[in-house]
Amino acid sequence: MSGPKKPVQSRGRGKTLRSSSHRGSLPEAQQVIEGLEFARQAARIAHEHRSEDVVVLDLRGICSVADFFVIATGTSDRQLRAVADHIDEYARTVGQARYGVSGYEASTWILADYVDVVIHLFDPQKREYYDLELLWGDAPRVAWE
Repeated sequence: MSGPKKPVQSRGRGKTLRSSSHRGSLPEAQQVIEGLEFARQAARIAHEHRSEDVVVLDLRGICSVADFFVIATGTSDRQLRAVADHIDEYARTVGQARYGVSGYEASTWILADYVDVVIHLFDPQKREYYDLELLWGDAPRVAWE
């Protein structure tokens, strides 16, 4: 007897790769549309809660870890946690499961992994230091407003 399928993880080029079995039975095109819309709405939520420099990067074809990154800067640890909470609340309402979260308590870089979409909420110093937009410079920016 086998239990429910769990995401398959393997290592490749220093990144964790996940199989598509965690995405259910949705057709790939529908998964991308849902991922794109989730990323855009997460960006809107971050912006509505006064995050700065909100960016959505399209990583399809560049990275196998996620299809989209949402990157935003907050001005305080309280704000970063509030934005993460609001995005998570939205995710639950649309049935988007969160795979994991890290940095919530320290609140200088909160990373929330929704599998197809990864949310990066930074304080200004961490955002400048890690400069994900430069690191993923080949990724097109997605209009979200």
